Amino acid sequence: MFTGSIIMKQFKGIWFSLVFIGCVSCQDTIDKSLAPKATKFVFNKPLIKKEVTEKEKLSEYGFFKLPLANLDPTEQVVLYNLNTPLFSNYAFKKRFIYLPGDAKMRYKNSGIMEFENGSILIKNFYYPEDFRNPEQEKKILETRLLIKKNNQWKPLNYIWNEEQTEASLNYIGKVKLVNWIDKEGEKQTVSYSIPNLNQCKNCHARGKYVVPIGPTAAQWNKTYAMSLSNKNQLDYFHEKGILKELVEPNSRPKLPGWDNVLLPIANRAKAYLDSNCAHCHNAEGSAKNSGLYLSYNQNDSRKRGIFKPPIAAGKGSGDFIYDIVPGHPDQSILIYRMKSNDPSIRMPEIGRSIEHSEAVVLLEQYIEELAQNN
Repeated sequence: MFTGSIIMKQFKGIWFSLVFIGCVSCQDTIDKSLAPKATKFVFNKPLIKKEVTEKEKLSEYGFFKLPLANLDPTEQVVLYNLNTPLFSNYAFKKRFIYLPGDAKMRYKNSGIMEFENGSILIKNFYYPEDFRNPEQEKKILETRLLIKKNNQWKPLNYIWNEEQTEASLNYIGKVKLVNWIDKEGEKQTVSYSIPNLNQCKNCHARGKYVVPIGPTAAQWNKTYAMSLSNKNQLDYFHEKGILKELVEPNSRPKLPGWDNVLLPIANRAKAYLDSNCAHCHNAEGSAKNSGLYLSYNQNDSRKRGIFKPPIAAGKGSGDFIYDIVPGHPDQSILIYRMKSNDPSIRMPEIGRSIEHSEAVVLLEQYIEELAQNN
């Protein structure tokens, strides 16, 4: 686990990002001065590298009918949902796929679906004014795109104006103050950070490449939100003719919904960690050197953090010894970091500035239960 900061420098009229990464994930009993330092992979190319094909306005893509803020998709754009989405300061999200011409997706049982060049993944972040009526008035903050071109994925980000009529291309990120009424009728406020381009790349890193995170069989294997029946999302896409080579239902993986109280706590906790941590904490992710791998199907308990001493000492460990101590969430680095809102301690380090209290409760229960098996 790591923390980092980005400082902008200007040279000959071009802005560059200098990324400083400090390891703060863990604490061990050995001499801190001798602790090996983990290194996080960082995209350190210029933050701004504009191409003539990039569109300045979101409306130029033709993804949505007017008025744009209704997010009503046009013919070649299809909505999709996930079993366990990433937490982003309680923001709501609407996800779509744009497929050019007669393009189709190819089903894969593991990893992301295979997309043709020209495909675009579209993710809109918004807050309803009142969470008790999420389909009523809302404020859209940003739309993130992943565009596949020349067999590589490129992230772009568009920030919405206050009038909610348009979103404009942005490379350097922005902070917005957001207010809403929560499900209990209480007023809430958050300082919402829209990531810069390098931050987008770091979260989507697999080795040297940028890849999507959400469009997997395990995440898509659920009832389709737009269906009037209980049709499975994968089946719907296959019948629509945009997903080929689909396997039989009993051969498909499925990620549990982290908030489904009918499922075992361990399954729900692992699903949450998969969606919120494993995109960095895996053998090819930007936190690969941490040795903490949190993918749902990771069976090595030490790699999952159980009685695992951190690779490097730092503030983020809270002077605790292990990432997870079965039966003792109060002694586990994972819980300490998930509860913290300190930018140099918190995890995930990007996309969260307030505690996801419901998830913390779940993970504390998970760690309590681990004592029965260790």
